[in-house]
Amino acid sequence: MGSLVPFQDLNLLPDPPMSATVTPKIEPKLEPFDEPARTHVASRRHHHPPQQRPQPLQAPGLPDPAAPPPEFLLSSPSTQLTPSPDGGGDHLFSEFHRVSALFRSAFARRCRRGGGGGGGGDVDVLDPKTRAIVPVKNEEAQLAPFEASPSGGGGRRHQLQPRSSELVRVANLGDDDKRYFREEVRTARLIYDSLRVFYMSHEEGLDGRMRRGDLAAASMMRGCGLWVNRDKRIVGPLPGVEIGDVFFYRMELCVVGLHGQPQAGIDYLTASQSSNGEPIATSVIVSGGYEDDEDAGDVIIYTGHGGQDKLNKQCNHQKLEGGNLAMERSMHYGIEVRVIRGIRYGGGATPKIYVYDGLYRILECWFDVGRSGFGVYKYKLVRLEGQPEMGSAIMRFAQTLRTRPLTVRPRGYLSLDMSARKECMPVFLFNDIDSDSTPLHYEYLARTAFPPYLMLQNANGSGCECVLSCGSNCSCASRNGGEFAYDHNGLLMRGKPIIFECGPFCKCPPTCRNRVTQKGLSSKLEIFRSKETNWGVRTLELIQAGAFICEYAGVVLTRDQAQIFSMSGDPLVYPGRFTAKWTKWGDLSKVFPDYARPAYPSIAPLDFAMDVSKMRNVACYISHSSTSNVMVQYVLYDHNNVSFPHIMLFAMENIPPLRELSLDYGAADEWTGKPPLLCN
Repeated sequence: MGSLVPFQDLNLLPDPPMSATVTPKIEPKLEPFDEPARTHVASRRHHHPPQQRPQPLQAPGLPDPAAPPPEFLLSSPSTQLTPSPDGGGDHLFSEFHRVSALFRSAFARRCRRGGGGGGGGDVDVLDPKTRAIVPVKNEEAQLAPFEASPSGGGGRRHQLQPRSSELVRVANLGDDDKRYFREEVRTARLIYDSLRVFYMSHEEGLDGRMRRGDLAAASMMRGCGLWVNRDKRIVGPLPGVEIGDVFFYRMELCVVGLHGQPQAGIDYLTASQSSNGEPIATSVIVSGGYEDDEDAGDVIIYTGHGGQDKLNKQCNHQKLEGGNLAMERSMHYGIEVRVIRGIRYGGGATPKIYVYDGLYRILECWFDVGRSGFGVYKYKLVRLEGQPEMGSAIMRFAQTLRTRPLTVRPRGYLSLDMSARKECMPVFLFNDIDSDSTPLHYEYLARTAFPPYLMLQNANGSGCECVLSCGSNCSCASRNGGEFAYDHNGLLMRGKPIIFECGPFCKCPPTCRNRVTQKGLSSKLEIFRSKETNWGVRTLELIQAGAFICEYAGVVLTRDQAQIFSMSGDPLVYPGRFTAKWTKWGDLSKVFPDYARPAYPSIAPLDFAMDVSKMRNVACYISHSSTSNVMVQYVLYDHNNVSFPHIMLFAMENIPPLRELSLDYGAADEWTGKPPLLCN
């Protein structure tokens, strides 16, 4: 069982020096939501020679920046992490008491001794109650939400619980703990994505104003107490968040607690909240918002905040206050920070995405003259060793892999297109482990093959009469309960027992929003040899939550045919056994108490099998997992028999490049007692 451990009283360490602060003013390092990306070219970067680089902020008694950080972990039996049965945030961590009076009295003695928090007599204490060096406004006011209605309208503003001011580190998590917190974060992200897609389909609120789905979703979840990792302010690794996780929206970082600022680049515990009156930085976002930033991957020269005008141009000197001071204090105490990179990603739903790249140590801090001629604070961040590969590096590698696979992998490819051009995108086959080439022995089947009589029954079918585009009066929409299943970006809005798409008998064009799954693969996929799962499937592109991936294709057999085939031992897939994960996608019951799960159109339990012994597609190699990132959604478009739908696969979460796809195959096979891992 993991433990929640408070930081040691920072005042008990040697008195650190403090630089004088001038007129207190907090100017967050803003990272605009849709900020244009700035390209950092290595050849154009300016580096100070060793003999000319300004000296870092150092003084006698300051710990060696290259040395390991001090051990701030005080293990205590009262700090055990105990997962609650219902997964509620209020019970996420067991409570423990801190000796805040000791912190205050220790800092008060230092202030009386030197007139400030650093013991040097050059810092004025402006708040006698909290001993704060820099007064700050309540940052939570930026996120005060409205009680939004289901239709997207605003409502009454209400008071929220302030963010925790207690610094803790989560340590010693076991495998069960990691799975528990991972599921907590995944559930929060699932609700966020479902709510965001819902709001995007109702962009115009009751007040007639256009709403941003990402902001409205985060505001609603916060009002309902559905944000996670907020009852304690966690430094270091965040439970449930893995290196390489990708976020399309800044507000989602706040929802999971990875970065608590909706727009500022530095997240920190303010001086007025800190027990010892000194701010501490916990995470930063590196996205090229400042012209003096330099990003070399494992080493970052990060520019502090302040001194910019409305056009993000440096127009004044920066000051050692707020986030700048917090970064310097984190360097002094050896506290690492989480680094999230904001990078441009072409073809995505947003112009910029955010990738969590792990923990960095702040080794140097100095005041320098920036490119614009104004003084800026710079911080040298170095990535800690022993961590998984950076998500941003994997994304760059995958981009090269999609276009020039043989350049980066000269060996291991068995095929650069398993589908033989039957798919709209190539399907790679890669094996660098052994000489097995089993997938090449099967004929690739791009679409499910239904019984001929089933298709003949629908030879004279009917469709909608829409000409230019399908609207609210579309007959196919009425079959779906009066609404379309997808938004204008092709994302699934909420799962249904079955979805009716426009088909070959409809008059709408191929670009119709109600033809999402008929267009084939939406991303480049790769079948690869794995030591853990034998064969698996991973994506070479970033897949957004709710996006269509591919069809699970095979030859459909009736119940009687399936019984005969099962006697010969041929591998069969039973679509009725797939776990109904579609019920979770779009489930807003935790947000709207009167939410009702879609029950129309309804279908009877499926009673057919799919033969993949001779013909199959890429989906047949997806591995089984009870916590899968892919879900099954039944879809009809080329015939009207609800007993034989297409098995379509959608993403349940944001899936980064080169991350393996997983599917919950559901009930165990009645003969072997194991999930039907047909190809594994």
